[in-house]
Amino acid sequence: MYEVSEAHKARYAIHQFKVITDSLAIRGFYRPSGKFGKALENCLRSLSPEIYGSLNDPRVVELKGLEYVIDRLPRGIEECTRVILTEEDPFKDSPFERIEPFKRRRTSYRISDKEICFVISRGLSEIYDILTHMTFLNMEAAKIHTKMRDDSGNITVEWAELEKVALRKEPVSRDKVDQALWNLSIILGRSYGETKATYEYLEKTKVEYKANNGLFSLVYRLGKRIDEESSSRENMLVIYLTPSLMNIIGHQKYGRQWGADIKEKLAELGLKDRPLHIVSANLHSVVNTLYGYAAIKEVHPDIAALGDVYAFFDALKAHGDDVLAFAEKNGVHPMPDQSGSHIDCQIIDTAPLKCVEVHPGLDIETCTQDANPPVILVMDYAFGAQAFELMENLLKPLKKDNGEIRFDIRSVSVMGKAGILTGKQGDIMLATAHVFEGTSDNYNFRNDMVPEDFNAEQHSVFVGPMVTVLGTSLQNRDVLLKLKDDWKTIGLEMEGGHYQRAISAAIIKGNIPPGTRVRYAYYASDNPLQSGQTLAAGAMGKEGVRPTYMITKVILEKIFDKSAE
Repeated sequence: MYEVSEAHKARYAIHQFKVITDSLAIRGFYRPSGKFGKALENCLRSLSPEIYGSLNDPRVVELKGLEYVIDRLPRGIEECTRVILTEEDPFKDSPFERIEPFKRRRTSYRISDKEICFVISRGLSEIYDILTHMTFLNMEAAKIHTKMRDDSGNITVEWAELEKVALRKEPVSRDKVDQALWNLSIILGRSYGETKATYEYLEKTKVEYKANNGLFSLVYRLGKRIDEESSSRENMLVIYLTPSLMNIIGHQKYGRQWGADIKEKLAELGLKDRPLHIVSANLHSVVNTLYGYAAIKEVHPDIAALGDVYAFFDALKAHGDDVLAFAEKNGVHPMPDQSGSHIDCQIIDTAPLKCVEVHPGLDIETCTQDANPPVILVMDYAFGAQAFELMENLLKPLKKDNGEIRFDIRSVSVMGKAGILTGKQGDIMLATAHVFEGTSDNYNFRNDMVPEDFNAEQHSVFVGPMVTVLGTSLQNRDVLLKLKDDWKTIGLEMEGGHYQRAISAAIIKGNIPPGTRVRYAYYASDNPLQSGQTLAAGAMGKEGVRPTYMITKVILEKIFDKSAE
C-alpha cells in the first residue's frame, strides 16, 4: 500500500484550508466553533505550522504564536463575537473607532463591545491571513477554557484569581503582578519565565502603541468567550464574509486607483518622459541612502563622521524626520495612499541630486551632468497576492481622453524580507525563479543582481529559486524540506511570484520592453527550519540594518550606473 508522506499530508492541508476559505467567501459566514471552523482547525492541526509552535499540544498555550497573532489583529479582538470582513469601507465618516494592528497594515473598525469590522483591501491573501489567525486564536481559547473549571464543574482557584486581576480597574502592584503571573502560568501550562516574557512584551506594545489589552485580559476574555458559547448559541463567535468581498477577486478596484494616482502624479510633475525605476522596499532606506549624509552632516557631525556606513545608517534612525524634510526640498515627493490599498509611495526626482553629497562609504555616483536623470518610484511592501494587482496596474500606460501616456520603465527592483532555508538570519537571497506553492506555476528570469555585487563579509549570499507561499502562518517543516529538496529553493516569501507574474504579463502585452531589468534580493528575517528563529521569535531589530542597506546600496548603484544601460 502506498504510504503518504508527511510533506504530502501537509500540502494537502494547505490546499484544503484554501478551498474551505474560498467556499466560505461564497457562503457568507461561519462559526469557528461550528462545522466549518472545525474543518479549518483540522487543517491547521494536520499542517502544524512552525510559526504556531505547540499548537497541537493540548496541555500548553502557544505563547510566541499568540504574540505573533495579537500583533497582527486589532486590539480587543478577543472580546468580539461578531467579526465582519467586507470589501467596502462604509465607516470613513462614522463615529466608530478605527483600529490598525501593530504589525499589519489593515483597517478595522470597532462597531460595539462585541463587534468588529475588517475592511479587506489587499486581496485574498488578507482573507487567508485573518482566518488563519482567527482559527489559531479559537484553538488556543479552547485550551484556556479547559483550565477554567475543575472536574466537578466549579471555577478553579487559578481562574478566580485571574478574574480578579483581569477585571481590576486600578494598576496592579509589582509584587501582585509576580503572584498573578505565577498563577497565570498554571493556567497556560507554561513556566513562570515564559509567561512573564510574554506579559512584558504585550505590556510594552500596549503602552507604546495601544496594540492590545494586556496578557491577563487577553487570556481571561478568550476563555470567557468559549464558556459563554457553551451556555448559549447566541454567544457563539460568528465570522461574516460580505457579498462585496467577491469584488476583490479579479476586479482590482484598489489597485487600479492606486496605479492611476501614481501615474497622474508623475505626469503632473513633468516626469513622464524620464527613465523610471520602480523599487519595492521600505520607505526609509532609499531616502536615507541618498539624502541622509547631507541632511545631518552639519547638525550632527558626530554621526556623519562614522566611517562604517552601516553604523551610520543605524544611528540615522533617530533622525528620520530631519532626513525626510531635507529630502522633500531636494526632489522627493511623498505619496500617501488615497486608494485604500495601504501602500504609500515616494517619487524621487534625482535631478537635484547633483547638489547632494552621499556618504563617502557609498559607491553611488549621483553628481553627473545627465540631461535625462532617472526617476525612482519607491513603493512600500505589498501583501501577498496584492503585489500582482499593484504591479500590473502600475506597468500599464495611463489612459487619457486624448490617448495614453506610456512611461519609460527601465527596471523593477524588489527588496524584501523572507524566510531562509539554507542559511541564517541576516543572510541575503538572490532569486533566479519564483515557484508558487501548491501549483505548477513558476517563473524564470534573469536577476540583474549577482553575489559579486555584495561585499558580504558578515552575511552569506545565496542564489536560487524562491517559493512564493500562500501565507507565512501556513508553513510546515516537512513541506519546506520537500520544496528545498525538489525545487532547490533557498527561501520563502509571499510577493515575488505575484510581482513576476505581473512583469511577465506586462512584457507580453507590450506595456514594458522585454529588456526591462528585474532585481530580486531578500534578506533573511527568519529561518522556519530552526527552532527559535521563526517569525514568532520577533523582529531582527538592529541586526536587520546591515542587510537592508547592503541591498539598497546595490539597487541604487545599478540605477545610477550609466554603463549598464
